Parts: sequence; C-alpha cells; structure tokens
Amino acid sequence: MIEHRDDTATATTFDVPVEPLRRATHYTGEPGCIAEARAFAARFLERLRTEWCADIDERAEGAVLLVVSELVTNADRHSNGPYILELEGTDDAVTVCVTDSSAALPLRFPRDPGRIGRHGLEIVHALAADVTAERIPVGKRVRALLDLTGERATAGG
Repeated sequence: MIEHRDDTATATTFDVPVEPLRRATHYTGEPGCIAEARAFAARFLERLRTEWCADIDERAEGAVLLVVSELVTNADRHSNGPYILELEGTDDAVTVCVTDSSAALPLRFPRDPGRIGRHGLEIVHALAADVTAERIPVGKRVRALLDLTGERATAGG
C-alpha cells in the first residue's frame, strides 16, 4: 500500500504478502493419537483466531475438528506406519491434510443410513468445500478444504 502525505509517497508495510498459518505434526498410531490430533487442531484454530483475527464460530470449529478426527482415524486404521497431519489456514479457510504410508486411496461409499461404519469420507465430503486424495511416492495424501465463512462451496459436496 502506498500512503500519500504532503505530496510524497511512502510505502507502508501493509502490502507485504502474508503467509497462511501452517502447522504440522506426526503420529505413530499409539493409543490416544486421534484425541491428540483434535487437541492439536483446536490449538491451531485458537492461534488462527489470534494471528489472523479469524472469526471462527462453533460450527466451523466443530467441522474442522470432525474432519481432523475422520482423516486421522482413516490413516490410523489403514496405514502401516506413521502419518502426518498438516493444517494451513487464513481468516476464511482451513486446509486439513493427512499423509500416510498406504497407497490405497480412500473409498467414498454411496449414502446408506443402514450401513454401520464407513461413513468417514462421506462426512468429510459433507463438511468440506473440496476434498482430494492422491498417491505420493511414500503412500497417499488426503486433503480437505474447509470454508470458515459459512459459505461452503459445492465442489466437494
């Protein structure tokens, strides 16, 4: 931003690009990992509120924590090794990314209220604006983008 005073232009620091808040951690699959991942995400959201002045309501916070739970649970159940949880956020969106050692991409089953279990990816797609899964050299990466503004996009739903 350029500020004009007394017919002189002075650059201000407001036009410096701001990087999203990023945090990552890893889990080994020990008991309690899913609760730890939720606590990690809750601390991340609190930091996003502080550093980005993000207005994260109860609905958005619950959605982020539920997506973290579902993706970490899937990694815990379906991989044979450690997995990584990465969070990236700004004032209007959070990306939840889980990388694990299994190359098998997650399956999204058709809606079936009578089915017991296997609703995790269905839940993630319902809450996220976009969901992607890709194979990587060491396994797979599943990424979910959540809109914090309440204006969920229709790309993932």
